[in-house]
Amino acid sequence: MKKYHIIFLSFLFVFFLIILSIHFFYRTPVQTYTFSYICSSIIFLILSIIILKYEFGKNIILISALSGIILRISFITTTPIGSDDIYRYMWDGKVQSMGINPYQYAPIDSNLASLHSDILPAKVNFPNLKTIYFPFSQWIFFIGYNLSGEHVWGYKLLLLIFDLFTILTLYNVLKLSEKSTKLILLYILCPLPTFQFAIDSHLDGYGLLLIVLSILFYYKKKLSLSLIFLGLSFSIKPVGILLMPILFFREKLVIDKLKIIFIPFITFFVQFIPYIFSSNPFESLFIYAKHWSFNGSIFSLLNSFIEHNQKTRIVCAILFLLTLIPVYFKKFDSIKKFYYSILLLFIFSPVVHPWYISWLTVLIPLIPVWSGIMYSSLSSLTAFTILSYQLNGVWKEYTLVLLVEYIPVILFMLLELGLFGKITNWKQNNLLFRNIMED
Repeated sequence: MKKYHIIFLSFLFVFFLIILSIHFFYRTPVQTYTFSYICSSIIFLILSIIILKYEFGKNIILISALSGIILRISFITTTPIGSDDIYRYMWDGKVQSMGINPYQYAPIDSNLASLHSDILPAKVNFPNLKTIYFPFSQWIFFIGYNLSGEHVWGYKLLLLIFDLFTILTLYNVLKLSEKSTKLILLYILCPLPTFQFAIDSHLDGYGLLLIVLSILFYYKKKLSLSLIFLGLSFSIKPVGILLMPILFFREKLVIDKLKIIFIPFITFFVQFIPYIFSSNPFESLFIYAKHWSFNGSIFSLLNSFIEHNQKTRIVCAILFLLTLIPVYFKKFDSIKKFYYSILLLFIFSPVVHPWYISWLTVLIPLIPVWSGIMYSSLSSLTAFTILSYQLNGVWKEYTLVLLVEYIPVILFMLLELGLFGKITNWKQNNLLFRNIMED
């Protein structure tokens, strides 16, 4: 075994021990969660350097991948620590299992009093608001509730199945695009999916499979099927909309351009037919989108001067569109343009929960650049806000966290996009780290 294999496996062993410590220090869950999340993310940066710099045999890749999957499985019955979103999923699933439209009533509505239990809706966040989740998500919640009722394992089992298929699909995309299969480890070993899906059960894990299936079928030249999965992904998060202009300008035939315009939106809106005549599925989403902000970099900076939430949102939206246009016309392949459009979206967005960043993380094996690796790792610092909230009841953002999280990401993005002149004439956007390692 080569020296760098031994170093890699040694760091990998420590990496797993740190995350597995969550199982054993259950008396101080949020403290252990914060420590494990941040420390494992730092180690992931080291593992990423080794993955990008050296070659790996199939055995090392297989051992690492299986270890990452086993790590996910170990949390299938663990109560989420950093988020209580799963209780909203449970509530929506319970309401539907009773044959009630989940968009019709808020959890505390007296019409649903007969469904109340010790857990639900007592643990649901914002119980005075109706659900914000779209139909495809609701169908998953229904299945989850019918699997495990008011227990977490049903939802986690579904997330695990989706995540395993995401890994398998990514592997196939890597093979089709003739990229090294070792790059799959940049997703499997990234702490973000483990903490945000395996531990905290955020529904974005369902959407990642849909978006990578869309990419897979696009590579296989099955445009209509690709666009159906793209439309389904909108029902988890509408991030995939950013891919539509890229595909539109890439296709030459008018019929294909029309497919790109209509198929995803038809796939998305047809899901609302069972609900739209008796409720407004977008009611709470508009409230959330209008007022909430967290972990936004440019938004936080501008809002400190503008001091008006709505005006700052409009300014950020304009800046996002202005920076997005040059990326769309860069001489990049479609997935690379998609990657940077998502990155720009998050940089200018007022709300960037760490699980949102998973939509970028899942593309890192296909676009192995340091802006994404850094962002996926440094977003773990938002755990300090969770720690403060659970220990002191105060939801507090830290300016230092925003600076440490975003400055490296933005600098690497600018370097990768070639905005610093000749210094950025790199191959594969990672030569800077290679030079650092060689020195």
